Amino acid sequence: MITELSIDEIGDDHMYTGLETPIKADAFKLSDAEKKEKIAVLFGEIMEVMGLDLTDDSLKGTPKRVAKMYIDEIYSGLNPANKPKVALFDNKYQYNQMLVEKDITFYSNCEHHFVPIIGKAHVAYISSGKVIGLSKLNRMVQYFAKRPQVQERLTNQIGVELQNILGTKNVAVIIDAKHLCVSSRGIKDDTSATVTSFYGGQFLEQDKIQELYNYITN
Repeated sequence: MITELSIDEIGDDHMYTGLETPIKADAFKLSDAEKKEKIAVLFGEIMEVMGLDLTDDSLKGTPKRVAKMYIDEIYSGLNPANKPKVALFDNKYQYNQMLVEKDITFYSNCEHHFVPIIGKAHVAYISSGKVIGLSKLNRMVQYFAKRPQVQERLTNQIGVELQNILGTKNVAVIIDAKHLCVSSRGIKDDTSATVTSFYGGQFLEQDKIQELYNYITN
């Protein structure tokens, strides 16, 4: 018999509940401006509870700054309206080997403690006749990173999205990241990192995995 775990029992462990980011059905009923206004009020209340003096010149603008940062920047990937526009091009060069975009720096946030996840993503694909602009690979990583995340979900979201866009299963994603919920609190381990991977199509073959690793480690 499976029982639901309590918050305390889960602790710092990752809970990967599915491919989709858990978003309410009415998540976009409020406009961005309305969300910023509400967040500013609520974050101001948090600061008040913590005992901070919001009349201080350095602090009085913080609630609005945080609200703007949440909606326009670090959590902008929650809104599908911010999804990158992607155009595909014919593979006129007939390049049929893997293309690898490595060391894509990203900043995300752990959905359990709302503290940063900082890492690099390596994305690879083998064309099935269409190619994508290189910058769009970076932009797709950033889009899914800019939301409260679990690294396993982030990895799979990027992989599945690129498979759908490119019309091929031949996609691989590797993410190597540090979690501040591990390094700055809890166990306070500043040296460990987390690596996750997504392999599809030809990338499930050992020789392709090895070729990919040779590219990203050299």
